Amino acid sequence: MNLNPFSEALFVFCNRTRDKLKVLYWQRNGFCLWQKRLEEDKFSWPRKMHGTTLSLSQEQWQWLLDGLDIEKIKPHRALDYQSLS
Repeated sequence: MNLNPFSEALFVFCNRTRDKLKVLYWQRNGFCLWQKRLEEDKFSWPRKMHGTTLSLSQEQWQWLLDGLDIEKIKPHRALDYQSLS
């Protein structure tokens, strides 16, 4: 993994039983570690990972925290029209 831990990225890790998430990030003068533990459920952690990293939008990150499966949620297709008739 050739990533810069001092970048503005969040480094998110999920345990094997998928009931805990840990987030590591750099904030100005030190690392911050944040954890969320579910009492009675599991995170829908992405199963198909192309390589070792996955980039998420803020919306997808919120979906993951809310328990939604980000691999199954698909937005409407973007349309790029050039003219009106």
